[in-house]
Amino acid sequence: MHDESDDNQTGSNRADSCQLLRLQYILSMKKLATHTLGCRLNQFETEKIASRIEPYDFARVEFDEQADLYVINTCTVTHKADATCRQVISNVARRKGSAKLVVVGCYVESDRQRVADLAGVDLVIGNREKNKATELMSQMWPKLFAKRTEPACASGSSGVADFYQRSRAWLKISDGCNQRCSFCIIPTVRGPLRNNSAANVIRDINQMATAGYHEVVLTGVHIGHFKDSSCDVGSLTDLLKMILAETDLSRLRLSSLEPQVVTEDIISFMSENTQRVCRYLHLPLQSGSDAILSAMRRPYDRARYLKVITSLKAALPGITIGGDVIVGFPGETDEDSARTCEIAESGAMDYLHVFTYSDRAGTNATAITEKCDPKDVARRHKRLRKISRARLLEAHKRAIGSTVTAISENQQAETGRWWGVTDNYLRVLLPDGIGGNKEIQTVFADSIKDDYLVAGPISVNTVSTSSRVSISESGQSNIASA
Repeated sequence: MHDESDDNQTGSNRADSCQLLRLQYILSMKKLATHTLGCRLNQFETEKIASRIEPYDFARVEFDEQADLYVINTCTVTHKADATCRQVISNVARRKGSAKLVVVGCYVESDRQRVADLAGVDLVIGNREKNKATELMSQMWPKLFAKRTEPACASGSSGVADFYQRSRAWLKISDGCNQRCSFCIIPTVRGPLRNNSAANVIRDINQMATAGYHEVVLTGVHIGHFKDSSCDVGSLTDLLKMILAETDLSRLRLSSLEPQVVTEDIISFMSENTQRVCRYLHLPLQSGSDAILSAMRRPYDRARYLKVITSLKAALPGITIGGDVIVGFPGETDEDSARTCEIAESGAMDYLHVFTYSDRAGTNATAITEKCDPKDVARRHKRLRKISRARLLEAHKRAIGSTVTAISENQQAETGRWWGVTDNYLRVLLPDGIGGNKEIQTVFADSIKDDYLVAGPISVNTVSTSSRVSISESGQSNIASA
């Protein structure tokens, strides 16, 4: 007589054996640690490089852990960015031991020899070589990149890129820029505008959705100029329509758009598809002064920027709009800075990324001799950051008493509760027991604490009328709830 319990026991033993083999395999794998400085485009490219290294028997570990291979993807948008890159490289060099350190990206492209000469750097790879980064590493260290196969009972790879410890995915749809603003080194280090194909975008988003990602962020240097003549996609709006039609992605987010490319078509598309397109845009301003915008060679003026913002706010209630501003551009006066502050304080934008101008080799602005006093620059910078904190607090206040949808990103150290990001890019502390995966969570925005929303489960959506919010002199929020 056949005993089913024997089959069950045999199956259980086989599963245990397979799990043990896989654990042993993972423990024997080499360790890869990565670090990204700069933009979302860099973040995507780091993950792409890592996904090509991992098949060579590498497992990802945290950047502060001991690894066999470190890859640092760099930024060079300002002198401060360069200095941060050097500091990160130096920190790894001091603790890496016999591990290999590879530095890639924009800083390498702008000052290759200086990066190569830094202590501990074993290999430098510029932007133009990123696509063959793994090939270059394997040629230099063939033993480190000797392939191994997983145990026979392993499930194998799905072939879909994974975003290490991330609940949202990014996708590069374009690279490079033709705009040549007078202060910007990006066209030099990333080259002219090149677009991905629409077919590749659809394929990649479907793969990401299959892998469990519910949000994909479209990124690139100048995504507003996307087009693909091979399939009659003549604009970014055409691509967005194709994505919604040909993928099952739950939530699509645009990263940074230049204000002059935000057309009525894009605004209408976003307003008609708020269930799947995030109510968020980042629109670089750089300055509120027409004189400075002209000197920067920005292709819009103050009035055009404000018109775009006004149209977006009218069409998309609850939209969050961020912007970049540069403080201390050569020739900037207090009056010019005041014009920027006027826009920032008007409520047009909900937060600012404030950058201090620095000369970049090969850019036209370096030739302008009328440099700003560092003390004036510091004062203007401080004022704009204070305005930004106040505007972001107002954006959070508007969400109180409403349901919000959020994807969890990381955990609060003190409580273990998960942080999330809403569709309109507000930071929210999720309720106990919610989060820790890629799912979109619907919660109730109950109150504000510091610079984030505190959410409760949707079943207890009683609006608290006793929450009080104020802004201190420093621009920090002070919240008390009865």
